[in-house]
Amino acid sequence: MKKSNIKNTTTNKNVTTTKENKLNLQLAFGPINYIMMVAGIVILAIGYILLSGGGSDDPNTFNPAMFDARRLTVAPILIVLGFVVEIFAIMFKGKKNE
Repeated sequence: MKKSNIKNTTTNKNVTTTKENKLNLQLAFGPINYIMMVAGIVILAIGYILLSGGGSDDPNTFNPAMFDARRLTVAPILIVLGFVVEIFAIMFKGKKNE
């Protein structure tokens, strides 16, 4: 059998260590974006929690608590505000350090 004369063409540029891989890792969003996303999720959760309840166990009795201001105004405003914060967190671009 004849041996081939093909050399290993791997260069040092292609070989990286795990430390360099960690440094080259770029996330889709910055840390401020992730903080705003978590804040938006918390606002949404509070809005949905405030929206829940107010029902009655007995269908023959009326519970006026389902039409209070908390469920009709505060909770929907918080839910919309949470979605606005989420959209802003996705669209926000931080300062670039060049």
